Amino acid sequence: MQMNISGHHVEVTPALRAYVTEKLQRLSKHFDHVISVDVILKVEKLDQKAEATVNAAGRTVFANASATDMYAAIDALSDKIDRQVRRLKQRLRDNHHGRPEGAASGF
Repeated sequence: MQMNISGHHVEVTPALRAYVTEKLQRLSKHFDHVISVDVILKVEKLDQKAEATVNAAGRTVFANASATDMYAAIDALSDKIDRQVRRLKQRLRDNHHGRPEGAASGF
């Protein structure tokens, strides 16, 4: 899984980079088809914002979160993106394995 972490009006320190990497590693535990993750950390006035775009299995999943603390924003972001990736995995699994035994394709 390729991870790109960038910052807008904030310096991405090694501690922030390690924290984001640690939090988003669980995506690959839930879903093996994660290709890349792009994370943008922003500071706008008093809000700390985190955005992530995940490319997985030919689909794109986006989430953002904001909080007064950057680490809290990263936590909320990882929870949101994890929930969306698990939902994507469930949808893909249901679409491929949801056909009844005797059903033919189109006949």
